[in-house]
Amino acid sequence: MSAKVLIVDDAAFMRMMIKDILSKNGFTIVGEAANGEEAVERYKEHTPDIVTMDITMPEKDGIAALKDIKKINPAAKVIMCSAMGQQAMVIDAIQAGAKDFIVKPFQADRVLEAINKALG
Repeated sequence: MSAKVLIVDDAAFMRMMIKDILSKNGFTIVGEAANGEEAVERYKEHTPDIVTMDITMPEKDGIAALKDIKKINPAAKVIMCSAMGQQAMVIDAIQAGAKDFIVKPFQADRVLEAINKALG
């Protein structure tokens, strides 16, 4: 049984890149969201095994959405994604409960490593 993934990024191109990497490697994409508000709604709808979450998004950023998802399910597995290698944001994300952090542009092996590690 393949893991169910929710992909969250305000850039459709980035969602497509992650979807491509994951679907080629046997993961099931159960949903996509373009901002933090949508991410929380999709999480409730699909209860994915893991979420890839962009940090910088309109309406609600990834860290706020991560905190909301953790309220719904404290065991939720979320991997943060960002183009900015900003230490403070990475630390905020990890403290808020993110399992790992991947930097854009994505390298397929790093994405798979982060997801497989988070899924245990």
